Amino acid sequence: MEALIIFIKNPLEGKVKTRLAVGIGDKNALVIYKYLLDHTQKISSDISAKKYLFYDEIIDFKDNWPETIYEKHVQSGSDLGLRMQNAFNLAFQNGHKQVVIIGSDCIDLDAATITEAFKKLHTRDFVIGPALDGGYYLLGMKSPEHILFENKIWSSSTVAAQTLEDINRLQKTCYILPSLSDIDTIDDLNEELKNLIR
Repeated sequence: MEALIIFIKNPLEGKVKTRLAVGIGDKNALVIYKYLLDHTQKISSDISAKKYLFYDEIIDFKDNWPETIYEKHVQSGSDLGLRMQNAFNLAFQNGHKQVVIIGSDCIDLDAATITEAFKKLHTRDFVIGPALDGGYYLLGMKSPEHILFENKIWSSSTVAAQTLEDINRLQKTCYILPSLSDIDTIDDLNEELKNLIR
């Protein structure tokens, strides 16, 4: 049984894409984030896995994420690592054998890459999708390993490298997906996204 965890933020002006907002303003940053949310929903909706959607603040039962497809939760924990750890724990406690987590910041992520991650978990212990900024846009595993979520400076350029070091220390196998760009600053915007704010 496979599970896909999706972490999103409630789309509120001034609360999303704050680093991006420095360059384009809060209103435009919200436009970009809503577009990224729509993209994430589109690429995840047909994935053959149980889908868990985790909001950062409150569950929105009136948004465009249908409860017939996504089981809705609120993230819990004092930092991103603990929130991810708790989400993975829920999936494993529910009996899932391969669990993958993604966020909603990667416009280059597609359904084929997510499907590949699940496929690689049949022969590897972990899968990671490195982001060009040093973080990761996807992480998959077959058993809960809390060390991956501890002693990290989240949103820093060292997260993916430190995670791979943890996996090596565990003497586990890992498949590395292609590096993709997260949308965090104005320099990350492609033409498609730039056109939204013109």
